[in-house]
Amino acid sequence: MVGLDVEGKALARAYSIVSPNYEEHLEFFSIKVQDGPLTSRLQHLKVGDTVLIGRKPTGTLIVDNLLPGKTLWLLSTGTGLAPFLSIIRDPDIYERFERVILTHTCRLKGELAYMDFIRHDLPGHEYLGDIIKEKLVYYPTVTREAFDNEGRITDLIASGKLFEDLGVPAFTPENDRIMLCGSTAMLKDTTTLLSAAGLVEGKNSAPGHYVIERAFVD
Repeated sequence: MVGLDVEGKALARAYSIVSPNYEEHLEFFSIKVQDGPLTSRLQHLKVGDTVLIGRKPTGTLIVDNLLPGKTLWLLSTGTGLAPFLSIIRDPDIYERFERVILTHTCRLKGELAYMDFIRHDLPGHEYLGDIIKEKLVYYPTVTREAFDNEGRITDLIASGKLFEDLGVPAFTPENDRIMLCGSTAMLKDTTTLLSAAGLVEGKNSAPGHYVIERAFVD
């Protein structure tokens, strides 16, 4: 939970942590809602201002809720990219999976945050660069202007174009593990596609083939 003290009361919301677990700082990624109760204030913070941070991270979007598999898919829209920026910098992930595929869908290419960082900075990472170049696949796509990859991620899955572009088979319960973070509509439509492919949602009590972040789902 991230928040501010507003007139003597804590105003806080759930955010995913961008920074990997070995960093000494916490990084968060958010849209700026001009009239939002919290982000209307957060966007004007200055160095030295106080921010409230919850002591205990919680959530369902964790790799431990997934069964062992070969390929880890990280499907995101908008600021749903945030938790995956931490995951793709976790060396343990590359020990557990043969390949990691990150997709990020936005309306416009200017909204594809961290694109240069993922494409150019991460492959040159001092410790993880070589394994990232070998195992990480990045697939950005936009929906409202011309770009290398165009369309909603759900349409690209349903049509098979996603798999064709990447040269990989469609989802199977045997090989693929999927983590989803994005808009409510994206989560609903994607989980329908995954269920049709025979994949089962994982929970804290029973690992499965895919997971979503329930903290942000109405």
